[in-house]
Amino acid sequence: MLWSLIKILVFVAAVAGLTYGSVYLLESDGGVMITVSGVEYSLGPFQAALALIALVLAVWLAIKLLGLLVAVLKFLNGDETAISRYFDRNREQKGYRALAEGLMALASGEGRLAMDKARRAERYLKKPELTNLITAQAAEMSGDARKAEEVYKTLLKDESTRFVGVRGLMKQKLAEGKTEVALKLAETAFALKPRHEEVQDMLLRLQTETKDWAGARGTLSAKLRHGALPRDVYRRRDAVLALGEAEDILDESSSIEARERAIEANRLSPDLIPAAVMAARGYIDQGKPRNAARLLKKAWDVQPHPDLAAAFAAIVPEETPEARIKRFKGLIKGSPDHSETKMLMAELNIAAEDFPEARRALGDLFESDPTQRSLTIMAAIERGEGASDAVVKGFLAKALTAPRGPQWVCDNCHNIHAAWVPTCENCHSFDTLSWVAPPETGTRSGTGVEMLPLIVGALDDEAPEDDEDQVPEAEVVDAEAEVVEEEGSDAADPVESGAVRQ
Repeated sequence: MLWSLIKILVFVAAVAGLTYGSVYLLESDGGVMITVSGVEYSLGPFQAALALIALVLAVWLAIKLLGLLVAVLKFLNGDETAISRYFDRNREQKGYRALAEGLMALASGEGRLAMDKARRAERYLKKPELTNLITAQAAEMSGDARKAEEVYKTLLKDESTRFVGVRGLMKQKLAEGKTEVALKLAETAFALKPRHEEVQDMLLRLQTETKDWAGARGTLSAKLRHGALPRDVYRRRDAVLALGEAEDILDESSSIEARERAIEANRLSPDLIPAAVMAARGYIDQGKPRNAARLLKKAWDVQPHPDLAAAFAAIVPEETPEARIKRFKGLIKGSPDHSETKMLMAELNIAAEDFPEARRALGDLFESDPTQRSLTIMAAIERGEGASDAVVKGFLAKALTAPRGPQWVCDNCHNIHAAWVPTCENCHSFDTLSWVAPPETGTRSGTGVEMLPLIVGALDDEAPEDDEDQVPEAEVVDAEAEVVEEEGSDAADPVESGAVRQ
């Protein structure tokens, strides 16, 4: 408000001053005499003032026109001038407008339109580091892989866009299934930007797929060093990589190095079951049964597993069934109520032909958590106690349609594996296998095996009392063998793995 008042007062004062000056000049006597080519011009005071102002304006206008003429000459000569800057600004505005429209078209999924806008932006801006990226992504979107590859190779020439070009080519080679080329590009991208998490993950995945365990451990260390991985996760995954390295060495018959890698993997992650098994077998080969027993007990307390039981049985392979039961009590004392513990002790007592104790060890597991293994064990117990063949066949028939129990299942794609591997064979995810029961599909079999328990029960009701009409024992044995054979591919059976055999 005060500033506005000041401006008004200044304007009024200026008008008043000009008015006073004009009146003064008009009332003044005298004037100015100008002679031009012998002609005299007489100007009054007011006219002389106006002539002076006109002369000043004419001189100023002449200077400006002269400057404009010089600018035009410089413009024509190619020098930077106000005129050239004007046209540059206009061209830059058109270029950025086309660039923005290209980005919008790219976000909208219009690949061809985005490529056209990128070409227009390049024509105005002359900045390939901006427009080439849009062109490459638009070409990929529209299915023009050749054009995208050309643009990515162009980006490799500029140091500022080299990483973008390498990353784009890496993704293209992955899509084409060229794993070896993609691995080399991932290593180059990692060297350019070691902190880039996507490149770290991609490189680690490719290294694990190609079983480059040493390289993968280096990449994993870089992830930890750059803060992209928690330390506990790092220790677990480093143990998995060390175990994968040990398995490869074991395949090459280098048992000493294999034992060292396995023991290292177990030290890094004691709860990793395959590492504990391999390390225990290494200790057994070295003649160190106490070390093997100690680490197997530690792993069993974390996660009871049939492979651990098989490795524990291998410590003393020639012992009697009674001695084995006594020794295994030290293994299972930390988890007596676990389903794996119950089935293990039931199998051990079956091997010792102590069927009542086997029934007590199994408890009601065949009812509360019926699986192929628990029902088969129950069939063996019934057979050992002298139950009718129909009862035994009933349990075996139920086992045919029962869940298989815990298996190695990928947390990412839920693919089931017969044995533990560092990388999922289906989705190639690293360290995603867990020992869990796979999800039930809920679909019924096309063979009608779900009706077998009912059919067997009906046969049991109609079976005559005399022994001549009972189901022959050979058929019971054949049916039991059929179930056991079906379970043969499951690594979760310590009976098959030798845990309860002498």
